[in-house]
Amino acid sequence: MKKPELLAPAGDLEKLIMAVRYGADAVYVGGRKFGLRAAAGNFELAQMAEGIAYAHKYGAKVYVTVNIFAHNPHLEELPDYLRELREMGADAVLISDPGVFSIARQIVPDLPLHISTQANTTNWASVEFWKNHGAQRVVLARELSLHEIREIKDKVKIELEAFVHGAMCMSYSGRCLISSYLTGRSANLGECAQPCRWKYALVEETRPGQYFPIEEDEQGSYVFNSMDLCMIEHIPAMLKSGIESLKIEGRMKSVYYVATVVSAYRRAIDCYLADPDGYSFDPAWLIEIHKASHREFTTGFFLGRDSFKGESTESSGYRRDFDFVGVVKDYLPERGEALIEQRNKFSVGDVLEITGPNTPLFTQRVTGMMDKKGNILETAPHPKQVISMPVDSPVAPLDMLRRERI
Repeated sequence: MKKPELLAPAGDLEKLIMAVRYGADAVYVGGRKFGLRAAAGNFELAQMAEGIAYAHKYGAKVYVTVNIFAHNPHLEELPDYLRELREMGADAVLISDPGVFSIARQIVPDLPLHISTQANTTNWASVEFWKNHGAQRVVLARELSLHEIREIKDKVKIELEAFVHGAMCMSYSGRCLISSYLTGRSANLGECAQPCRWKYALVEETRPGQYFPIEEDEQGSYVFNSMDLCMIEHIPAMLKSGIESLKIEGRMKSVYYVATVVSAYRRAIDCYLADPDGYSFDPAWLIEIHKASHREFTTGFFLGRDSFKGESTESSGYRRDFDFVGVVKDYLPERGEALIEQRNKFSVGDVLEITGPNTPLFTQRVTGMMDKKGNILETAPHPKQVISMPVDSPVAPLDMLRRERI
């Protein structure tokens, strides 16, 4: 079986670095224009060039989102932007809009074009249409089952990509107008305000200003509360369906989220490829994913519409069982100490978990810490402060520290 690509989100340069080092074969990024995640950190062109160079150094690819549904003014700057992406070595661009696709084919004919999931491609004829017009890959709509994907793969010889993990939009293939209607911020231009997560009440037209709460019954009252996709327990079925690229959602998620989820899927995929016949799912992979912020998990439409469950009626919030408290900057073996860049508060006496790309998970009680000037600390109080602390096992740069919430 051909090794599938594990594709990770990279909302900024740090997330790109973590995704690549924790096992992603490719990352997808957005510039400050033309992408559908305007609220993500995103990349200035110089940063994007740096990120592409870094990814290529480690054998990973970089795909750039150019997937807005463009209006006329957007097209003026598009040709120069596409040329810049080609010059800096982008491996492909993701496109939704047929006009943008047509311009890209003319301006950068040698740059591979991927059809974004926003194009909501749901059948083999649409996939064949994009192939015949020069697309290298189609990112399938999330509304497809594995059986439907297998049918598409059997009929059309083209690369297929599908989301396997992360937040799901409550609207069809993410093409939603609620944000535009309520805030003037278009989801289809990358400016979604996520009003589907807001709290709503009812108003009777003859009683303006009098709000009636949406009462909760045994099924709850979360009318727009979509669940998070998680397919790590179904890796064999995903690969047998013919999907070449398994995509994780989350350009607006944290560094910790990206590294944790990528690492778990990397292990599951590699374990299956090493011995497909002897493969068995390791519950530790799912436990690890649960340690990143998430909503209740679902398998989406992959296992068929009859088994679809996509809305939680119990809670509208994220579950956060662990806090990301630091990242290793360096290890001093002669002193048995790690240099830690703090991300959240932790103190002497806390019990932390430490893990990394090549560091097996272990627990560490904080027995002491010092700042750069040698001052003894009881607590690391300042974000991004670098402290040293003893560790019982060797660690490496980019290893992460986390603390369970009590």
